[in-house]
Amino acid sequence: MDSKLKIKYQMRAELIKALAHPTRLFIVDELAKESKCVCELTEMIGDDMSTISKHLSILKSAGIIESEKRGTQVYYKLKMQCVLNFFMCVETMIQEHLKEQMKIIEGKGKS
Repeated sequence: MDSKLKIKYQMRAELIKALAHPTRLFIVDELAKESKCVCELTEMIGDDMSTISKHLSILKSAGIIESEKRGTQVYYKLKMQCVLNFFMCVETMIQEHLKEQMKIIEGKGKS
């Protein structure tokens, strides 16, 4: 693999790593609905504000979300809308996997 290709895959991996946490996935889903401030996300998630801020920082550094200051509050919104297509793909695969598992449990599928 040449250096350009290596960089390409490194960048993909970094972006995917930024998403690879349940709280960050929840944040992305919520920001897909509407922009929110840290305080709203903190209340929804139930973690402390510094933890939520760290998650937001990771997502923002990866270019997945962006922020805008409104008065004294900072609001976050989803920048990378195409990630929602990826989530739909993931959900489809989860459903397919569960169907296969149920077939095995019921004795109707491959073992």
